Amino acid sequence: MVLASRSWGSAGGECVVCVHGIAQHGGIFAELGERLARRGQHVVALDIRGHGDSGREPPWDVDTHVADIFETLDSLGIERPAWVGHSFGGHLAATAVAARPERARRLALLDPAVEVPGEVALQSAEIERLDWSFATPEGAVNALLSSGRMVAAPHGVVAAFAREDLRKGPDGRLRFSFSPAAVVVAWSEMTRPAPPAAQVPTLVILPEAPLSPAVAQAQARRYRESLGTLFTEVTVPNGHNVLWEAPAETISAIEDFVGDAA
Repeated sequence: MVLASRSWGSAGGECVVCVHGIAQHGGIFAELGERLARRGQHVVALDIRGHGDSGREPPWDVDTHVADIFETLDSLGIERPAWVGHSFGGHLAATAVAARPERARRLALLDPAVEVPGEVALQSAEIERLDWSFATPEGAVNALLSSGRMVAAPHGVVAAFAREDLRKGPDGRLRFSFSPAAVVVAWSEMTRPAPPAAQVPTLVILPEAPLSPAVAQAQARRYRESLGTLFTEVTVPNGHNVLWEAPAETISAIEDFVGDAA
């Protein structure tokens, strides 16, 4: 499947490909895209299968998502970008680069959702499979802000995301654009073993309150031991949604990392 995408900057600049996490879409990278575009880079953010404006059809496993990403990059003529992946998008980006390291200049992982504990995945999948619908956009915003994975997301940022993403159904209720079925499967996929660490420059950004603290530290240690001087680790404030909860620190770290192009 060729995925929906949005882009910032000139197509002639060095390319950065961004992959979002579950229940979101490529628009979460807008501030990063605008910042990197001002530095002369070309940023492309994808909507993974079952999310945003991309198709909804199964299967929704990691291998299919990765195949979709490469098919989309090929359709756009993108050969060897820097990759940025958040959460499940980090899992997908790490898997893609491990499978085809020749297609990556470097890899930035934002609290990647890899080897998520089964009990965390089960609890999250049970929540996501429910029919979450809202009478007003503010109800949807409040639901997002009350998530256990949110620490300090600004109300205005979450409200802007909701305004863009919410869709009105035949019953008049508002729902987010993602497919709940795709998200449930993604939580299962996140419990799978981590892909091997590709031998490319790799940045891992971890928040003070990661999705799973023990797993986050274990994955950082694995990359450090596998990559040595190719590995960089940065800690940012607050919680898992680092582009919302620590945008200045997260974007600055990515700018420094992808700006030093190999």
